[in-house]
Amino acid sequence: MVAKVDESGVRSDKMMLLVAITLAAAALVGFYVSAESPLLYRVLGLLVGFGVALFVFTRTSQGRAALGYVEDSRTEVRKVVWPTRQETTQTTLIVMVIVIFIGLFLWGLDSLFGWGFRIVTGIGG
Repeated sequence: MVAKVDESGVRSDKMMLLVAITLAAAALVGFYVSAESPLLYRVLGLLVGFGVALFVFTRTSQGRAALGYVEDSRTEVRKVVWPTRQETTQTTLIVMVIVIFIGLFLWGLDSLFGWGFRIVTGIGG
């Protein structure tokens, strides 16, 4: 059996997405068109325009899904066990020592290969 898709819901979602995009574009164009106005007013107008566009976007099914994703992400971030300051410092020092060691090793290997290349080819003193 084929499920019927609610065409009016899809159309209204598309229409609201179009309105949200139009509002965001109008805010951006207004920011640049009103170059003679003080920067504070232009930035406030841009933020208000984007805020209204975001509000309209959240009223669509895609917007609700995006909000759900953001809320789920915040929940997951709260579950993370962050390292202590001591763990972070120790890990950073270990990484720095290993990077220095690997750098010196690669420098020595490069010098050895360069020396061998000069002996085999006779190029470069």
